[in-house]
Amino acid sequence: MRQNEHVGVDVSGLNQPLLRKFADKSVFPNMTSIVVTGHSAGGQYANRYAMTNKVHDTLGVPVSYVVANPSSYAWPAAVRPLPTGDADPVGADKEALGADGEKVHTNFTFGPFDAAKAPNFNRWPAGLENRNSYTAGVSDEQLKKQLVDRPTTYLLGQVDVLPLGGFDSSPNAMAQGPTRRARGEAFFKYVTETMGAKHSAIIVSECGHNDRCIFTTDVVFPVIFPK
Repeated sequence: MRQNEHVGVDVSGLNQPLLRKFADKSVFPNMTSIVVTGHSAGGQYANRYAMTNKVHDTLGVPVSYVVANPSSYAWPAAVRPLPTGDADPVGADKEALGADGEKVHTNFTFGPFDAAKAPNFNRWPAGLENRNSYTAGVSDEQLKKQLVDRPTTYLLGQVDVLPLGGFDSSPNAMAQGPTRRARGEAFFKYVTETMGAKHSAIIVSECGHNDRCIFTTDVVFPVIFPK
């Protein structure tokens, strides 16, 4: 591999030994950074892996996370975006239009969710309740800290506002917002403004739910191939 090598890891089939292997200087002596990224279902994995993995601070190589167009997120609190403003389901598919269609929308308010509409809305992997297996031994506070501290960028397609491409319309997912784009914008606002995360979000112009469009756009290249 070249000097100043960088690797991006597609999270399908990701496991911790893989990251350890990439960070092993005896195998890749010039490795300078690792980016864990995924689109759609892979974006869901990237979001959850970023906040739960136990190797982030042990590799000796900086790791960042790029979460692209998932249908749902692991919410760190038992609140959800209220169905007003940019989370209003009426006209949500028109969110991409207008003069500010390429900007990250921030007109979200948050409040308790009516569990009668989705009794499991806050169960893992939609929230932090009832976690098991790998995540069971990590406290809620530690997961929240890791979510905030770990460098993450959210990629949201400008026109990913239709229920296409395996869109999750389950009650748990719909509690997070009416469209993939709205869900990502709401989650980003909450973790940055309420929790203080220094994360970034990019609305990828003219892209829908299409991984090739998302990952081959000039504005995205510096995120997945950092210098």
